[in-house]
Amino acid sequence: MLLYELFDSNIWNFSNKKEIIQNIFYFYHMKSDLSIEVIRFKELRETLNHTQQSFAEALGVKNSTADIERGKSKISGSVVAALMDQFKVNPLWLYGKSNQKRIDTSVNTAPKVLTVDPDNNDAIVLVNVKAAAGYPHNVQDLDWYEELPAFNLPLPEYRNATYRGFQVEGDSMLPSLHPKEWVLGKAVESIDMLDNHSICVVVMHDSVLVKKVQKHDHEEKLSLISLNPEYPPITIDTFQIQELWQVSSKLSFEIDKNPGDATLVQIQNSISELKNEINRLKQ
Repeated sequence: MLLYELFDSNIWNFSNKKEIIQNIFYFYHMKSDLSIEVIRFKELRETLNHTQQSFAEALGVKNSTADIERGKSKISGSVVAALMDQFKVNPLWLYGKSNQKRIDTSVNTAPKVLTVDPDNNDAIVLVNVKAAAGYPHNVQDLDWYEELPAFNLPLPEYRNATYRGFQVEGDSMLPSLHPKEWVLGKAVESIDMLDNHSICVVVMHDSVLVKKVQKHDHEEKLSLISLNPEYPPITIDTFQIQELWQVSSKLSFEIDKNPGDATLVQIQNSISELKNEINRLKQ
């Protein structure tokens, strides 16, 4: 039976739009023979761009989620807990008792580990490109941080806040940030404390990205924008973020080894350009 044929069927008895939607939903479930939690479980996996295998690994399920999505295995309590913990999924939504998909739209993006020097002052840990590959998976490992270099900057701009250094990889942030340069980022505790359109280091569950961040009207989404126009913007869910570091300055070690006949005026102009670039990063 086609859907439009149901409008002449005896099972349709409705007086408003809400009943129409409910009847369509009922028809859909009759045809699929799958429970609402199974349908929403699969919908969630697809929304998160997970395969059945990768979603199983994230939730601690053996093999894959195929049996759950076929209705052959029930969704266990441990899976529901993992969905809540990692993806902020509302269990009432999962089981069709609520339209609120997330249980918490505020995401804690503060650093998971704070580092200090022997004098108990905040230390700026440096995360190079190689270390960044393992950063998302070691974000709470105290021993892992001890293997990374750290330093202090005795400047007033770096007091009363936590900073971390990250090395830039790739050319997506040209011309402002070049490959192998370093950015110093100030810790951001939550999305609402982030300056819109600022350049940030975004630590996700599987990667570390340096991008310009644009907030959306609703707090569940962010756009990550490359300064290099060859790279398209990326839209992510805020719950995918583990840490946020708003870039305040950068370190570059690419100094011209053969300045030649550079005059004092040329040097002064170069310094002026550097200051302007740093100011643009702060905007």
